[in-house]
Amino acid sequence: MRSRSPSNAPQSGNLRLTPRVHKKTFLRSHALGITASGILLLWFVLYCFWNPNTHFGSFFGNAIADWSGVVLMVYATKYLYEGGSAESRRPPHSILPRRLEWMRDHSLTIFLALTWIIWIVMFAKMDPQSRWGQVVGNIVSEWTQALGLVVLTKHMIEKHSKP
Repeated sequence: MRSRSPSNAPQSGNLRLTPRVHKKTFLRSHALGITASGILLLWFVLYCFWNPNTHFGSFFGNAIADWSGVVLMVYATKYLYEGGSAESRRPPHSILPRRLEWMRDHSLTIFLALTWIIWIVMFAKMDPQSRWGQVVGNIVSEWTQALGLVVLTKHMIEKHSKP
């Protein structure tokens, strides 16, 4: 009897019974962030050339705010941590001083809060009815939601969610 290796494993129709092994390339490892950033860039370009007083122009402005939130969460949760949140990944064990460990363990909230304040200051200095004033206002809303979600997930959980 012949032993089965992945190349001669039984197949059911077109369905492979053995998982494919993918090479870890730069593009495969960063595809989500690159794709989300590319979509955000597309919305920026379209908004720059479209009349914001049309339905499409208004949509592109809203899409900038929404996709900036997507890009924010992809990269912020990749590199920053939030201690106490069931949804946050665990930081590596380190030998940092206590003060720096606290900052690392709350780096996601600190980053969101600081950038949220910057967006608020920018919005306060803009005409809210201007082309970019509406977009920045929507970005302030997006950051408020992200910061609120991070803080809420530290203290509350949802049934059937990650423990």
